[in-house]
Amino acid sequence: MAGKGEGPAIGIDLGTTYSCVGVWQHGRVEIITNDLGSRTTPSIVAFTDTERLIGAAAKNQDSINPANTIFDAKRLIGRRFSDLSVQSDLKLWPFNVIPGPADKPIIVVNYKGEQKQLAAEEISSMVLVKMRETAEAFLGRTIKNAVVTVPAYFNDSQRQATKDAGVIAGLNVIRIINEPTAAAIAYGLDSRGTRAGVRNVLIFDLGGGTFDVSLLTIDEGNIEVKATAGDTHLGGEDFDNRLVDHFVQEFNRKHKKDISGNPRALKRLKTACERVKRLLSCTAQTTLGVDCLFEGIDFFFTVTRARFEELNMDLFRNCLEPVEHCLRDAKMDKTMVHEVVLVGGSTRIPKVQQILQDFFHGKELCKSINQDEAVAYGAAALAAIMDGRVHEMVLLDVTPLSLGVEVTGGIMNVLIPRNTPIPTKKEGIFSTQNDNQTSVFVRVFEGERTKTKDNNLLGEFTSSSFPPARRGVPEIKECFEMDANGILNVSAEVLNTGEKQKITITNDKGRLSKDEIERMVREAERYKVEDEENKKKVEAKIALENYAYDIRNTLMDEKNNSTLTEVDKKKIQDAVVNTIYWLDRNQLAEAQDFEEKMKELKSVRSPITANVY
Repeated sequence: MAGKGEGPAIGIDLGTTYSCVGVWQHGRVEIITNDLGSRTTPSIVAFTDTERLIGAAAKNQDSINPANTIFDAKRLIGRRFSDLSVQSDLKLWPFNVIPGPADKPIIVVNYKGEQKQLAAEEISSMVLVKMRETAEAFLGRTIKNAVVTVPAYFNDSQRQATKDAGVIAGLNVIRIINEPTAAAIAYGLDSRGTRAGVRNVLIFDLGGGTFDVSLLTIDEGNIEVKATAGDTHLGGEDFDNRLVDHFVQEFNRKHKKDISGNPRALKRLKTACERVKRLLSCTAQTTLGVDCLFEGIDFFFTVTRARFEELNMDLFRNCLEPVEHCLRDAKMDKTMVHEVVLVGGSTRIPKVQQILQDFFHGKELCKSINQDEAVAYGAAALAAIMDGRVHEMVLLDVTPLSLGVEVTGGIMNVLIPRNTPIPTKKEGIFSTQNDNQTSVFVRVFEGERTKTKDNNLLGEFTSSSFPPARRGVPEIKECFEMDANGILNVSAEVLNTGEKQKITITNDKGRLSKDEIERMVREAERYKVEDEENKKKVEAKIALENYAYDIRNTLMDEKNNSTLTEVDKKKIQDAVVNTIYWLDRNQLAEAQDFEEKMKELKSVRSPITANVY
């Protein structure tokens, strides 16, 4: 594939539950189907005694291998182990997560009989590799460049970690873009020529694990984000978990047995709950059924849409808070919104639509863009803009959180307010608080609270080597630069001296080091080699099986073997029986072994073999 030249930049929607990839081709975006013909791929990675599985193959075996099937990596990426949201999720995940260096969450799995420790970036990188390979198979060319989406309310740590995942996956992430902004691009392209003039559009993006709201102004080919808000820990997974909790209690009430400590039973129940949730979006009542859920007991229970809505009503109503927040920040009234666009699979839930429609006084909601594919569609369009294939759109995004430094008293001094258009650069002049002070300790935070202890620490450094002076005399210029990816760099210059000192930091706390990223890149290459070897092994096994059974079937056809002597027939039959017997007992043999057996079977020369070669 590498010999066919480097392909175009692609757009990847790296979702909590499902991922999607698109490319600009023939004047439009093509959403690329995977090897199973699906346009979305589960964001799941599984490890077994023999292989690593990604996507649908991983999802299909999750109920028998829950401890080594990893999902929701997006809810871990860029977070600390001690975060309340992580601690809450730990109770729901069947796989093991432990605290690592700098309070980084580490996932523990068993792979080929050995224990492995993986960061969330590595799991996400494996999903990104799957999406890249899907695009490469479609285009027939090597892919290096990609636009990757993140929730609008992802903080600096989460954005940096997502970019690190791209590096591990062998991708050059040319842009990190907010998911609702990508959806707005899809909406803008979809509505070209049908809606004239300046329009205020609210993107309501409720996915599998995250929720974002963005308010944008779209004018011809220009998209300007006015405000953004959201919750990085709200989505379809939470609605599923409410159903799971409910049915665990019902099972206990009905059968006097507690299944909460059985990962396999819980995983099968959650799969059934996800199916029930989807069905209740198009029917008022359905039945949850799981054969042999626990200790041989079949579990069947009728559930209504009204019951589902009651279990999740507080979560549904929570979706309105970011909408109100977004309108306030944009200084707009709800009557000024021309269009409310639904994005994300969870917006199919009728109650969510009803609550949102009631909030906007009965306004018809826009469902014209594909809720599952819109984000990847917009990312692919932006990728085409960035590599010069499309020239008809200007995009202006904003920073989701305020950024500043800690000053005396632990107070947050904001330099970049939230919803500032990016890229941006802001400067502030600070000084010392004590006489003869020769250094200052600078701490950089993001968040909306007055006290820094309530905000997220991005990084810290010491600016020193300036001469002693009275308090307030030295001048330190601090510069905040946020790039188009929403990633921050901070520098400090000491003025009042002949020499200027400049120190630049990025968010290193909890981030992977350069050495760790390089190690993970090497690991990813090793996984790739192992996956290729496993693929060859499976192909060799299937080829041998097919060959043996073809010969057996041909032997049973009188027309094909009427010219054979009994001796020849017996010789071939014995060879086939021995091969099938060997296959039954050597399913985990190496590719070379299967190839050797194929040679042995082919060496049994006779006229019948000509029919199956």
